[in-house]
Amino acid sequence: MNKREQIETIQEDFKNAQSILTAIGDETRQIILLVLMESDCESGMRVGEITAKTHLSRPAVSHQLKILKDIGIVKMREEGTKNFYHINVSAKLNILKKLVIDIENLLKEFCQ
Repeated sequence: MNKREQIETIQEDFKNAQSILTAIGDETRQIILLVLMESDCESGMRVGEITAKTHLSRPAVSHQLKILKDIGIVKMREEGTKNFYHINVSAKLNILKKLVIDIENLLKEFCQ
């Protein structure tokens, strides 16, 4: 693949990752993601637990979780009337990984 083709691939990668980058670029959402990383991916955490660990208001946590859930980075599991949130180990992370790998490959090939 020539340099122009690699740049076009990276441009497409950025386009595919734009909503994810926007979602995880917010400092409040980063804090929530870091707290969620403390729990295991199966059990998750309730809004009240996240609120206690982040010192954010309950409405703020709920709002940010909705954004992360809508983009597919966080999943919610219902257990009766309780909702548990956890990181979604999914293709969304692979989109970011592909972006980084494609940039690395271009730089390795053309900048050394």
